[in-house]
Amino acid sequence: MSEAETMVFGVAERYATALFELASETGELDIVEADIARFETLRRESADLRRLMKSLVFSNEDQVRAIGAVVEAAGLGQTLTNFIKLVASNNRLSAMADMFRGFRQLLADRRGEVTAGIASAIPLSDSQLADIKRALADISGKSVHVELEVDPSLIGGLVVKLGSRMIDTSLKTKLDALKIALKEVG
Repeated sequence: MSEAETMVFGVAERYATALFELASETGELDIVEADIARFETLRRESADLRRLMKSLVFSNEDQVRAIGAVVEAAGLGQTLTNFIKLVASNNRLSAMADMFRGFRQLLADRRGEVTAGIASAIPLSDSQLADIKRALADISGKSVHVELEVDPSLIGGLVVKLGSRMIDTSLKTKLDALKIALKEVG
């Protein structure tokens, strides 16, 4: 890994780097990226899987056996299947989301992309999303990958995170600021 590439630290980041390097060496970066997305969808949709990954109640052997059955049934590629089984056998399932986040960051760096997190009160249309991506690309000077989240508590507006920058135009934040201002006046 060159000095110009992202340096990552910590347990999750070391695992992410190992997965990234293995996928890169075998030419499977796109396959692993797609498999990660499929696994994360499974995790989001299954309370049992989330509980398995976070719980201290299950023995390590039970976690390895259960997660192995899940990844085999999901039909994930061999590289990610072996990785997830290794993570489980090392009792690190609770850090898997951070590992995947680190992998995606390394992949984005390789592609010259930047990831933006966008939260909106309602789903964005394709044209709205295209306009936002174009504006963020102009700001960052890079291709932008967007991770969307719908958060009705925002009421309206957007919260955009681009690197270390955050732009919060949500009505919720504006109302909270108004409440504080009114308390100071009264």
